[in-house]
Amino acid sequence: MSIFEDIKHSFKQQNNTLKQLILINVIVFVVLIITRTILVLTGGGGVYNTLMEFIALNSDPLVFITRPWTLISYFFTHEGFLHIIFNLLNLYWFGQLIREYLGERKLLSLYILGGIAGGVLYMLSYNFIPYFADRAAASFMIGASASVLAIVVAAATLLPNYTFNLILIGPIRIKYIAAFLVLLSISGAVGDNAGGNIAHLGGAFIGWLFVKQLQRGNDMGRPVLAVTDFFANLFKSRPKLKVTHRTTSSTFSNGRSSATTQPGGKPSQHEIDRILDKISSSGYESLSKEEKQKLFQASQKE
Repeated sequence: MSIFEDIKHSFKQQNNTLKQLILINVIVFVVLIITRTILVLTGGGGVYNTLMEFIALNSDPLVFITRPWTLISYFFTHEGFLHIIFNLLNLYWFGQLIREYLGERKLLSLYILGGIAGGVLYMLSYNFIPYFADRAAASFMIGASASVLAIVVAAATLLPNYTFNLILIGPIRIKYIAAFLVLLSISGAVGDNAGGNIAHLGGAFIGWLFVKQLQRGNDMGRPVLAVTDFFANLFKSRPKLKVTHRTTSSTFSNGRSSATTQPGGKPSQHEIDRILDKISSSGYESLSKEEKQKLFQASQKE
């Protein structure tokens, strides 16, 4: 199987959001490297700079109005190897937790909301805060750091005592990793990469708010998913109309329905009791991904 077939297969697979996000970032990165190399060697370096102007997020509102898509494209774009490696490693490590406990769609909405929040805060800061406004000339931003930090902080908010084993450091709770990255962004807000660090803070705030709202029963990602679903459906071929007939039946045991979910999507008390019994006998780690998600859904407030 060729590399192109591997990529095509990855995007056809269901429940593969994390891999798809990583692939999109890598593909854009590779394409930009090849394009820049060819253009620079052939004397077209200026063409590459013009191309980047249509991908990167500019702090000038008048420029942004003519290129609104840059509020999305900027957080799929990288130029430096260390930049993309650091972002994608964090996206993979923390994205695994979000995917396991909240599901694929929550991961996607977190990534997009974090990037949008980071971009909006960057533009607001560079137009209304005097310190940044003085440095706003020709300022633009690329990178998925705001999106990634949203996922990092969301994971730390959801599972603060979950432990990672870091090389040369050993086991450390992810709440401390998230706190360190946020403090690093705060300290860098007045440095050379001030705009990028301001965007990180916007993503971090959304990550925290997203989980807090989710625990209260409010899904901030619904509008984002509605938009992504709309565009995804545009590229899907409609199946042929097929009429089938089937009968429905209900099974009852001890006077209770066998359904495992209640209206509103929450698992039934019978299902929760079964999961709690499993934890009691085999421990939390014995739960499947679906059972962990059901337990989290049951903990949300009405």
